[in-house]
Amino acid sequence: MTPPPSTSYDQGPVAALRRVAFLMERGREETRRVRAFRNAAATLLPLPDDEVAARVDAGTLTELPGIGPSTAAVIEEAVRGELPERLARLEKEYAGPLTAGGKDLRAALRGDLHSHSDWSDGGSPIEEMAFTAMELGHEYLVLTDHSPRLTVANGLSAARLAKQLGVVDAVNQHLAGGGFTLLKGIEVDILDDGGLDQTEEMLAQLDLRVASIHSKLRQDSPGMTKRMLGAIRNQFTNVLGHCTGRMVMGNRGTRPSSEFDAQAVFEACAEHDVAVEINSRPERRDPPTRLIELARDLGCLFSIDSDSHAPGQLDFLAYGCERAEAAGIGADRIVNTWPRERLLAWAVGEGG
Repeated sequence: MTPPPSTSYDQGPVAALRRVAFLMERGREETRRVRAFRNAAATLLPLPDDEVAARVDAGTLTELPGIGPSTAAVIEEAVRGELPERLARLEKEYAGPLTAGGKDLRAALRGDLHSHSDWSDGGSPIEEMAFTAMELGHEYLVLTDHSPRLTVANGLSAARLAKQLGVVDAVNQHLAGGGFTLLKGIEVDILDDGGLDQTEEMLAQLDLRVASIHSKLRQDSPGMTKRMLGAIRNQFTNVLGHCTGRMVMGNRGTRPSSEFDAQAVFEACAEHDVAVEINSRPERRDPPTRLIELARDLGCLFSIDSDSHAPGQLDFLAYGCERAEAAGIGADRIVNTWPRERLLAWAVGEGG
C-alpha cells in the first residue's frame, strides 16, 4: 500500500509563503492575490523566529502590516511544522509539468534573457527574481525592465536605469559564489522611426538588449517592416522581442498579429546576428508557428524567454521549449543555451 503523503513541513513560514506565491504565479492567478503572500513574506523575513512563534501562540499575527487571515493561516501551520493546507492544494494543482514536450531543450537552457521587476511593471523586487532564477537552476537571468516611452509600464528613464545598474551590482555581490549572475539589460521600445528608446550611453552599459514594439501595432505592413528593420540594424539590438505583438488568450483579451514582411525582417535578423525571441508567455505564443519555421529556414538564431513579470513565471520557459522542439530547432541555435561568456561575447558583436 502506498503511504499517505507527508503532512509535516520543516522549511519555515517565509519559505512556505514564497512557495505559495511562486505556485500561484506559475498557475497565472491574479497578481493582487499573489502579492499578499509576497508582502507577508517580506514582513516576516526580518523578524526573529521566537517572535513569530510567540505571535502564533498569542494569535496576533494579523497585527503585523501586510498579514491577513489567509497569510496568517499559512504561517501558523508552517510554524507548527505542518504542511500548510493552501500550499498542499497548490502543489497538487500547479506543481506538475507545464508541458508534455521540450524537456531536453529546457534542460539545455542556461538562463533567460527577458524578465521584469517591480522597477517597471513586474510584481516583485529584483532580488526576488534573482533568488528564484537561482532556485530554478539558471546560471544567468537578464533583467529587462521597460524603457521610458512605455509610461503605462513605468518605463525606466536613463537616470533610473543608471540607478538600477548599481542595484544589479549589489545583488551580484550578495550572490557571489553561487554560480549565478544577474545580467544588466533592457526591453527597449522600438520607436516609430526604428530607433531605440534609450540613450546610446546607457545602452552601451548593458550586457544585452531586447528590442520590442509596444505601440501602433496595427501600423501598415511597409511602415512596420521599415521600423523593425531599423531596430534590427541598430548595433545595440541583440534580441527581437515578441515580434508580432499578438495575444491569443488571457485577461487582456486577444489581439491579432502585426503585419510586416517577415521574410525581410528575419533575413535582417540572420544578417545582423539578432536572435528571434520565442516568447514563452502562454497568452502570446509569439511568433506563430509558421514564423518560427520561416526564421528557422532563414538561418536565424533564437532565444527562448519567459518575459516573466513575477518569479513564478520564470518557469514559463517550458512553453517556449516545447514550441522550439516541435519546430526542430537545435539547441546550439538558441542563444540562452550558451555559457555566459559565449552569450556576452555574442551580445557585443564578437560572434557566437
